[in-house]
Amino acid sequence: MDLSIIIPSYNTKDLLVRCLDSIFQNLKNAQFLYEVIVVDNASNDGSRDILNKKYTQVIKIFNNKNLGYGRANNQGIHGAKGKCILLLNSDIQVLGSGIESLYQFICAHPRSFAGGKLLNEDGNPQASCGPMYTLPVVAMMLLAQGDTLGITRYSPLAVRQVDWVSGACLIGAKQSFADVGFFDEGIFMYMEEIDLLYRAKKKGYAVFFQPEARFIHTGAASSNKRRTPVVNIYRGLTYFYRKHRGPLAVAAVKLMLLTKALAAIVLGRMIGKQDLSLTYEEALRVV
Repeated sequence: MDLSIIIPSYNTKDLLVRCLDSIFQNLKNAQFLYEVIVVDNASNDGSRDILNKKYTQVIKIFNNKNLGYGRANNQGIHGAKGKCILLLNSDIQVLGSGIESLYQFICAHPRSFAGGKLLNEDGNPQASCGPMYTLPVVAMMLLAQGDTLGITRYSPLAVRQVDWVSGACLIGAKQSFADVGFFDEGIFMYMEEIDLLYRAKKKGYAVFFQPEARFIHTGAASSNKRRTPVVNIYRGLTYFYRKHRGPLAVAAVKLMLLTKALAAIVLGRMIGKQDLSLTYEEALRVV
């Protein structure tokens, strides 16, 4: 087996169908052997029924509770037969030769990880790679609109070596995932790929953004509340710094997270956006 495509899913039936159909349509003439593994985290929206009825060729792993992104991917990787592993979120739609481009790229760069160019539903680029979250980068992201300015997150036009790519579309050799130590299962959702690729770079692996491989990415499809991504990013950043940095750096990142949250709470109250205030009030509780 050349390539194992692993898709964790939680209550994303319609998007999962779109994802699987796009995979099989675009790989119908593939010149390599591949398998598709769906790891379902206890969906109750009919996902399992349609997997069993429509996609008999898909390997299914059905969990009895939501184990989160990292743990579900680890399950898929451990059971995969492919020499290479492509991780796709269930809200990904493959475009054209996207998977083939990534597969060829990783075969040519075996000691690396790579991600494709993600697009919003309207076809506009989605910033999906960036520099490592050092204290200056975190400060720019939280306090100076670094993502909006294209400083802390971006979508390059050419192949580029970066510090991280989105886990929504990530490829590497199976041995590379094993060598790095797989995903940290202490992170439930968001920041898992940052931690994985940070450890990978410390072991000498390169991380590439490959814009010729294109995918539509809906984003936050498994989050059942609008505030969940913000809260999990707060939780993930705090966890990452506690794991990889010293006490002073942890204190500094906590201060920035608190400053951002308090400013958002005050702003939300001033302009009457209750959900903004409630989101950051919840985020404060995980810092």
